[in-house]
Amino acid sequence: METEFTPLASTFGGLLIGAASVLLMWARGNVLGATGILTGFLSPQSSGDWSWRATILAGMMCGPLVYYFITGGLPAIEVPVSRASMIIGGFVVGIGVTFGSGCTSGHGVCGLARFSPRSIVATICFMAGTAVMVFLVRHVVGG
Repeated sequence: METEFTPLASTFGGLLIGAASVLLMWARGNVLGATGILTGFLSPQSSGDWSWRATILAGMMCGPLVYYFITGGLPAIEVPVSRASMIIGGFVVGIGVTFGSGCTSGHGVCGLARFSPRSIVATICFMAGTAVMVFLVRHVVGG
């Protein structure tokens, strides 16, 4: 299995995520953690809490439409695992997010920028776990 190297698209995407993180912190004082935003959207503390979360989620879902209008097509997406593997992976990520008190976007982007010790440890754990899983899938299991 080969992974496509896309430095320009990745840099542009990273800049957009960073800008969105800074804007949300500046405008509302909130951390841009996707899982926390979704959790708060599904069980809001107040209507004001729900509305900003709904706006962020709508923006995330509109991204592909913006891409389509700019380029005239959608990128080909190839998922090299079964649907069952994706569902199991989703549950594993959900468990990790719960125990880690946040997701990679919250800890890795916002937490590191704020020099949060908890986020530094969490991000090191995310990256180490990712490296181990990639090695196992590519070289042990043979995916």
